[in-house]
Amino acid sequence: MAGLSSFFRTILVRGPWLALLLCCTLLLAVPALAQDDDPTPKQQLAQIDSTLKDVERKRVDAAAVETLSMLSEEASQARRDAEALEKALQPQLDRLDEQLAQLGTPAEGTTEPPELVTQRRTITRQRDGLMASMAQAKASAVRAQQMAADIDQQRTAQRTEELGQKVASPLSPALWTKVAERLPIDIARVAPLAQMGRDALVAGIRTHGWGTLLLGVAAALVMMFPLRLWLRALGRRFAASERAPDGRLRRSGLAMWLLLVGTLLPGYAVVVLMAALDAINAIAPRLQVVAEGIETATFRAAFIAALSACMLVPQRPSWRLLNLDDTAALKLRKYAWGAAALAWLSTVLVAVDQATRTSDVTTVALDGVIALTYLGLIMAMLVTLARLHRRQTAEAEAKLEAQADGQGAAVPVRRSSWLVLARVAGNIAVVAAIIATLMGYVNFAKFVNQQLIGGSIVVLAATLLFKFVDDFSTWLLNADSKVGQTILLSTGLSVSRLEQAGVLLSAVLRTFVVLIALLALAAPFGNIGSVVERVASLANGISIGDITLKPARIAIALLVMLVGLGLTQLLQRWLTDTYLPKTELDLGARNSISTITRYVGIILVALWALTAMGLNLKNLALLVSALSVGIGFGLQAIIQNFVSGLILLTERPVKIGDWVKLGDQEGDIRRINVRSTEIQVSDKSTLIVPNSELITKTIRNMTMGNNQGRIQIQFAVPASTDVAGLRQALLDAYSAHNTVLQQPAPSVYIDSIAGGQITINSFAYVASPRQVYGTRSDLYFSLLQILAERNIPLSTPTDIHITRDPPQ
Repeated sequence: MAGLSSFFRTILVRGPWLALLLCCTLLLAVPALAQDDDPTPKQQLAQIDSTLKDVERKRVDAAAVETLSMLSEEASQARRDAEALEKALQPQLDRLDEQLAQLGTPAEGTTEPPELVTQRRTITRQRDGLMASMAQAKASAVRAQQMAADIDQQRTAQRTEELGQKVASPLSPALWTKVAERLPIDIARVAPLAQMGRDALVAGIRTHGWGTLLLGVAAALVMMFPLRLWLRALGRRFAASERAPDGRLRRSGLAMWLLLVGTLLPGYAVVVLMAALDAINAIAPRLQVVAEGIETATFRAAFIAALSACMLVPQRPSWRLLNLDDTAALKLRKYAWGAAALAWLSTVLVAVDQATRTSDVTTVALDGVIALTYLGLIMAMLVTLARLHRRQTAEAEAKLEAQADGQGAAVPVRRSSWLVLARVAGNIAVVAAIIATLMGYVNFAKFVNQQLIGGSIVVLAATLLFKFVDDFSTWLLNADSKVGQTILLSTGLSVSRLEQAGVLLSAVLRTFVVLIALLALAAPFGNIGSVVERVASLANGISIGDITLKPARIAIALLVMLVGLGLTQLLQRWLTDTYLPKTELDLGARNSISTITRYVGIILVALWALTAMGLNLKNLALLVSALSVGIGFGLQAIIQNFVSGLILLTERPVKIGDWVKLGDQEGDIRRINVRSTEIQVSDKSTLIVPNSELITKTIRNMTMGNNQGRIQIQFAVPASTDVAGLRQALLDAYSAHNTVLQQPAPSVYIDSIAGGQITINSFAYVASPRQVYGTRSDLYFSLLQILAERNIPLSTPTDIHITRDPPQ
């Protein structure tokens, strides 16, 4: 039982995903592990100091670049632990300072109670201990950071030295002569290592029995074959079903699923097997390096094989993500399997070589064989890509000839531009590797070949992630998806805005993919941990004066902004659609209330977001004062219009629906914003007027106070006209029109009598100024009909011209 418990514990330590995978197999159950008590600060500091001493001791004897990379990571982890400890102790120190401040300082000549003296002394002693621990943690962090930097420099120098090291060429007969001489000795070194492994296995089985080992083997086999194949088939069935998302996400999502399943299950199957062996102490200490190498090699090989399977898909061209024909896809798939096998074999052989400590000649020969094998694989891939490029070029020329002869419609020719880049990079790498191998720079040739294949894998993986994050973002924030419909219904956003959000989300995720790909490509040339550390240091915040901006607080502020704006929009919609229509307010008052509510909500949300970002009222006042300078110089007109808009919404000298005249323009007010007002003129066009114009200039509001419109008709008739009958006829015509109001009643007056003419002036009222023009036209028609029936001519002023004869 002890071995089985150790087996479970080892599994949990080595693989965080393994518990989920084992639960899927229904074979294992993860027991709850007893948690140890938290160590004290002194114990943590002692552990950090021990780690740094161990790193310093191992650094002296480190001969491999990988070892230095591991030591650099250990030093960085020690620095992170020291910084975390210092940060964790700070609140305790603050509490002790508050307690001392509450106790105060004893006044001179007074005697304090013994309990108070004892309490102050205890708190002071605790405070001094915390300060000492924090100082020691800070010193340890600085020491670890300096140690990590020194290791990085040593690693870079050692990498440069290895790449520039010149040895015997693997094509040289003298090298293989030396290998033949040293081979029996090296084989003799391998035999004890194998015997050591067998002895450890037999001793472990004798002590712990076969149960743990058989359980681990069974779990590994289940994960490697039945579970892996079943999950792959499950993903394909789901992608082909109607439940899968529509569009391109089916294809890229299936590719991501196959990549995860094909990488994690084989890798963790080996982890399970090694955990079972480690649980019964069946792995000898010298074979720990080989065990770790097998785990690493399996993950690498599984990733290469799974990535090629989901990108090439030889048997399903419609699901293929690359522009390749079936022939090229099938051949490249075989080469990918070869690359995976070569990656696994080379990693394991290097681990075995390190464990057996073989001679330098054998190591050089092994590196040369690996470099030549990689070189042959790359050349085979380049030949396949060259043939594919020639076939695509021939097809393109055939289509162009068919289009020129009129035998076919104009079809866009799809060609792979990445093939040209791949061929150029591959040819350069092959030439450099061949020259380096012939000259004896085997390490450089091996490095170039491995980086070419590794870079290709990184680019393919980034391409897959590019497609997946883009398809996922556009599907997630799409009007047809459930998430998109929920967002549209809850927020009231337009479809175009939702699609824009999807494009922005895709751009952000693609940016992260590019950064990860660049880090992966730059990892062999330096310590990627240091780069990640520099990026992670941004989490502590960027200091700008007395203000510290932290990414976490900025994210919280953005979340607060989104939530607050959503609540503000919901409140405005509730006021506009539910509450305000139930009141007796007119349309203009409703608009003023909803608009003011919206902008007040925006201001409150902005203040809330700024405080969530960590700005206090003092800093906010400084920010406002700084902005006021910019407002005074460049934003004066905008602020003036903003304030004018608030005045219009509160005082309401004009409101929505009013008919106003501004200069030579007149029309109906359709909308009042905070910056400008929209007026619809008679030709149905919209006049956008800055709010300051409505406040500072004279405008005529035709509908303010009294909504009635007045019609005035004035004309002249001869002095012989029966004006009494004409007056009654006009009053009857006014009363007969359906838009003329009875109160105030229409009226007819004699305006003047002069020059043998009588000037008649009449008035009538309608319900709205907008009815004046049409009603007046109808009354004009009626007036002309009345005058025609009574034979009353309209008098016009007499135009007298005096002319003189020209002089004789």
